[in-house]
Amino acid sequence: MRWLRRLLGGRRVQLDPGRQQALLQDVQYRYGAQAQIRFSEQVEALTGTLNSDDGLVVAARIVSQVADEAHVDLQAQAHEIHRRTGRRLLVHRRNYRPLWMEAGPALRWPLFALPCGFHPYAQVTAAVAVVGTRAPRLDRVTDPNPLLTRMFEVLDLTTAGWEYGRVRVDTDAAALADRLIASAGQVLAAMDDPPRLPPSVRELMRRNNTVSVHDPAGPRAVGGINLGAKMREQFLV
Repeated sequence: MRWLRRLLGGRRVQLDPGRQQALLQDVQYRYGAQAQIRFSEQVEALTGTLNSDDGLVVAARIVSQVADEAHVDLQAQAHEIHRRTGRRLLVHRRNYRPLWMEAGPALRWPLFALPCGFHPYAQVTAAVAVVGTRAPRLDRVTDPNPLLTRMFEVLDLTTAGWEYGRVRVDTDAAALADRLIASAGQVLAAMDDPPRLPPSVRELMRRNNTVSVHDPAGPRAVGGINLGAKMREQFLV
């Protein structure tokens, strides 16, 4: 594996676990829904804070932790639905769309209330942006394959939340989706042997509809986003 050869070879980067932990705590407690600045401003500040190899490690940890905790949350929700109703729901990480299609109204979108406290429109959007812009260095600090898988999981949850989970599509939500798609494309481009796209992505790539994007502070639409077109542009290279 290229990333492991780089870690073990002569081009190994110098990482500081202590600094990574300090960065992670700063990102976790200073930003999010409780911060007194807009999400877009938080993303800008956070991407600057994480603009280093240690910051890239932290960004990768944020994405992976969010995906892992979201999976645990959905498993718990499915278990509770089964306990109350006898209805058995299958939770597959590679494709969440069948779960949401079957039980969307009964499910709570997990990304707004994870134990880690990372907000999808602040820390997660920023972390994904850092992973994308620093994608050529990714295999010097971690294995990009599982990280890319987690990015696609978060993208899957984001789009399923719009379609089935009553998640409002505002400019902050659109920024998260747009950054997930662009950054996943950058990671794929930096890989020697990129994996096959997951089923949820392939399904959305066959679409060509535009979703209205709303003002976060009001009901009016301020634009639109065509997820299928964006994915085709990034992933069909």
